[in-house]
Amino acid sequence: MHALDIIGDPVRRRILELLADGERSAGEIGEVVQREFGISQPAVSQHLRVLREAGFASARAEGTRRLYAIDPAPLEAADAWFDPFRRFWQPKLDALGTELARGRRARRLAGDGDQRSDASAAASDQPGAGPAHTTDPAAAPAIDAGATETPAPGDDKEN
Repeated sequence: MHALDIIGDPVRRRILELLADGERSAGEIGEVVQREFGISQPAVSQHLRVLREAGFASARAEGTRRLYAIDPAPLEAADAWFDPFRRFWQPKLDALGTELARGRRARRLAGDGDQRSDASAAASDQPGAGPAHTTDPAAAPAIDAGATETPAPGDDKEN
């Protein structure tokens, strides 16, 4: 089964969200999932089994409890599947990050006057500071205002 098939189910996605916060017992997971989705404890156990067999989660016994933890490797494989498609949304996310950083800088300058209390803030305002390509909006580089956006498929404006 493909990683996206596994995480395509909303119950399994919710279980992974719970496990992303750290190890949880089957009982804790079952309590949340049963309440949110209205499914039985055996149904929750089945979803946990699917996640375990697909490698998304591991389980260990601690006394009478089974503790589940997330395994990031299959999630990294799912993330890698999206790589060819990132070009459709990454420029927009980078632009959003730039605008958020500009807004923070403007508020900081308006509040501090010309005084700078944080040396890292001064360094982050330098052209070219930060990584060249990132999905972290706070660390996004400035985007050239003269650059043109790559049109999405089907956005034929010339016809």
